[in-house]
Amino acid sequence: MILYHGSNTDIAEIDLAISKVGKDFGCGFYLSADKGQALELAVRKTEQLGIGAPTLNTYEFDENGLRDMGLSVLEFQEYSKEWAEFVLMNRRNRTRTPSHSYDIVIGPIANDSVGFQIRRLTSGLIEMDKFLEELKYMKGVTMQYFFGTPKSVHYLTKVSEV
Repeated sequence: MILYHGSNTDIAEIDLAISKVGKDFGCGFYLSADKGQALELAVRKTEQLGIGAPTLNTYEFDENGLRDMGLSVLEFQEYSKEWAEFVLMNRRNRTRTPSHSYDIVIGPIANDSVGFQIRRLTSGLIEMDKFLEELKYMKGVTMQYFFGTPKSVHYLTKVSEV
C-alpha cells in the first residue's frame, strides 16, 4: 500500500520527537492513502509556516501482514461514537505521553473544526451524537494512518514518487 504525508519539506527520516501533541490519534506520524488530500495538507502547512515548498512524501507499507508484525493496531472502519471518544481523548491530551498503547491507528479523519466542537461538547452545548456528526469530514470518509511508535515507523519505507 502506498501512503502519503504532506509537508513543507522532504522528510529524510521520520522523527517522532517532533510530532505535535493534541492530534486525532495522538502524537505521531500521520499519512493518507489519498494523494490529493496529502497534497492539500502540504500546501496548507507551507502557507501556515511561510517556509519551504509543498512536498509529498511517499511511503510503502505492507498492510497485509499487519497483525503478524507484532504491532498493536486499532482500526475504525467508519465514523462511530467509539471513534469520536477516541479522538476526544487524544485531542485533550496536551502531553507527549500517549493516551493509548497502540502502535498504529487507522480511522477516519476529522474535519478542521475539532477544537471548536470539543469546546462545545465540554461546555454542554452539544451532546456526543451531535459532536460525532460535527466531526465528520465534509469531503466524505477519508482514512488516516497514525504511526505512533518507533517500532511502527520501522515498517514504513520511503519511496521516490513515480
